[in-house]
Amino acid sequence: MTAGTIFDKTRTPLTSWFAAAWYVTSQKNGVSAMELKQALELGSYQTAWTMLHKLRRVMACPDRDRLSCAVEVDETYVGGKTEKQAIVAIAVEVHEPRGFGRVRLRRVPDASASSLLPFVREAVESGAEVRTDGWGGYSGLAKHGYIHNKTVLSSSGDPAHDPAHVSMPAVHRVSSLLQRWLLETHQGAVRRDQLDRYLDEFTFRFNGRSSRSRGLLFYRLLEQAALTSPAPYRFIVGGKP
Repeated sequence: MTAGTIFDKTRTPLTSWFAAAWYVTSQKNGVSAMELKQALELGSYQTAWTMLHKLRRVMACPDRDRLSCAVEVDETYVGGKTEKQAIVAIAVEVHEPRGFGRVRLRRVPDASASSLLPFVREAVESGAEVRTDGWGGYSGLAKHGYIHNKTVLSSSGDPAHDPAHVSMPAVHRVSSLLQRWLLETHQGAVRRDQLDRYLDEFTFRFNGRSSRSRGLLFYRLLEQAALTSPAPYRFIVGGKP
């Protein structure tokens, strides 16, 4: 490992890091901190939690290719009570005649154009077809070089318009999978300020779902970890680096 690896300056043996990376990538739906602690017989829950978050930090490669061709974009709400819910922007490649490609997810402060347009520009290749609902936050896409395909959705059974799961099947499916994963794997116990790291893990898993070998995902995770600068615990929990 190089001097930039996330495994630096830790009391956890390197062999435990390899075991954690393998365990995380070999489990189809991921693991909770408690499951990792028990599986690796770690000394504390905090150690397992910190290891998972360090691994999540490297699951989103900074120079990854943007989505292309046809891409559905929408927002979903994540969390428990309404006032504590976070807004997550979702972009999904759509394959024709059927099937989904890669995804991108990001927590956004609101559903305004100032939040949604930067997400699309970072996630989707210029010139691609972007499919959205009729929300005004996407109205500026054409000005940024996208082919904007807007569909008015029905939320009240209006026969003139298709419901969301029909007109926007990709984002609707990904949103459902995300909600189920957070609830079943992590029991919904995800802090709002830590949500981005969980979104990175979900993206890593979803985009690697067609991999024929878990070993390739393991290798990719270690490769990205070796190129990522370390982050101390105080930074992971919201302190200054």
